[in-house]
Amino acid sequence: MEKIRPMLFTTLKKYSGVQLMSDVVAGIIVAIIALPLSIALALASGVGPEQGIYTAIAAGFVISFLGGSQVQIAGPTAAFATIVAGIVARSGVEGLAVATILAGIILVIMGFCQLGSLIKFIPFTITTGFTSGIAVTIVIGQLKDFFGVTYPAGMETIETMQKLKAFAAGFGTMNVHAVIVGLVCLAILIVMPKITEKIPGSLVAVLAGIVMVKFLPLQVNTIGDLYSVSNALPAFHMPAFSYDVIQGSLSDAFTIAILAAIESLLSCVVADGMIGGKHRSNTELVAQGAGNIVSALFGGIPATGAIARTAANIKNGGRTPVAGMVHAGILLLILVILMPYASWIPMPTIAAILFMVAYNMCQWRTFARLAKTAPKSDIAVLVITFFLTVVFDLVVAIEVGMVLSCLLFMKRMSDEMGVRSWLHVEELEEQKREKEEAAKGVKKANAIPSLEEAQLKAAAEEINPADLRQIPMELAVYELTGPLFFGAADRINQITVGEGTRCLILRMRAVPAADSTAMNSMTALYERCKKNGVTLILSHVNEQPMRAMEKAGFVDLVGRENFCRNIEEALDHADKMLEK
Repeated sequence: MEKIRPMLFTTLKKYSGVQLMSDVVAGIIVAIIALPLSIALALASGVGPEQGIYTAIAAGFVISFLGGSQVQIAGPTAAFATIVAGIVARSGVEGLAVATILAGIILVIMGFCQLGSLIKFIPFTITTGFTSGIAVTIVIGQLKDFFGVTYPAGMETIETMQKLKAFAAGFGTMNVHAVIVGLVCLAILIVMPKITEKIPGSLVAVLAGIVMVKFLPLQVNTIGDLYSVSNALPAFHMPAFSYDVIQGSLSDAFTIAILAAIESLLSCVVADGMIGGKHRSNTELVAQGAGNIVSALFGGIPATGAIARTAANIKNGGRTPVAGMVHAGILLLILVILMPYASWIPMPTIAAILFMVAYNMCQWRTFARLAKTAPKSDIAVLVITFFLTVVFDLVVAIEVGMVLSCLLFMKRMSDEMGVRSWLHVEELEEQKREKEEAAKGVKKANAIPSLEEAQLKAAAEEINPADLRQIPMELAVYELTGPLFFGAADRINQITVGEGTRCLILRMRAVPAADSTAMNSMTALYERCKKNGVTLILSHVNEQPMRAMEKAGFVDLVGRENFCRNIEEALDHADKMLEK
């Protein structure tokens, strides 16, 4: 069992001055990258710009200090933007704080319950579908600011489709100046990585946007026009908890917790591949929970591991959690000294930054590859999850996606469950003659041997009764394959015994698991056998099915002596029973 042990304490055992310098440099660079992103994501989440900085500081420091990854950088991420905006619109900032604290508690419990590895059971099609869907919702949410559109008065703009409808209705109010600023900033964001990766494109875009609005005759809304910007340090605030508030926030809390767990652990896996390390998933979940609790208590929003910022940390030399802690410290200094100047940032610049964030997270290449190569059932889950994320919300998308995936998985497992009866020698000889005659018929009809003829001939030659063990007609043998679970338990009802049958052997070497529904069907089969005077014998029962049978009392019902290690032993035991 994995111990809850922060990676910081492990890395400090072999820490050096050289690594400290690398971590400090990486932390400073990541802080510069995180500054405009944190502001942009806070605005996309429906809260003030400083709350994004509060999140990066509080959650970023705590998650690095307690986390299970060497290089994870945490803060506000695009995946939460739409969810947080919806919570704020419904329940206000106070409701968001309650949901975030509850989500943190859920994450801590998940970590201590060793549930870190369970995240891998969420299908890739679902994570791809809702990630792509979130990217589309971010773009739709930023169309207003990019084009400088004014929503018509009285129209609700909480849900994504409502925002799209309002944007279409108000498109006639488009501000050409806003479009110019947005396009220039978007071009900078696209071109800068091709010129150099040492200077964050988002920082250059912010500076360019400020210069354009300040020194050119452009009438464009800035952050200061729409929000009050404060450089005050985050203050501790405990939201009011009550039974009704908790009950109303639980659904949102579970959504935040699951998404935070998925995104943070995916980020850890990506980081492991880049540095050749190995994260501690359960420790990371505990840290994510603690970070979200602290973030909410100090005015922040939900946070999780940010893949892009984590990758930037690694590329700039960060190799221990110290880099993440430095990143939080630098952002604290920036908050105090430079935050008032954030009011100068044009809203189209924020929209352009979020457009690039959405593009980088949309995984359109992966989406297209899955749509071309995946089984039809997986494609259905992918498309439905994507569609529900955009049209409704992430909660509905994940719920429906998981239910669909589970149903499709059960269908596949049910199809893998097989019940095949052994044939007696007389039946084999008859079957061989029929196949030989069928093969001859095919040969007469075709001058050139066909694939069907070759298959029939091979099937006929494959059966050689002389090489097989002869079993008496009073004995029936059935081979079971695949998991015996509730979706396939009805296959047991296909097992029949003739009038002259006195012994029935179930060969179970290919049955890896069984559940209570299957045990109920097995008990019903035993009752039918007992009623007809047939002895039931089981061969090669694997470990898990055997435990299920013992727990259900099936072993005592059938008799332990009728459980055999292999088919040969079962056949010998049946011969002895038939001799009585």
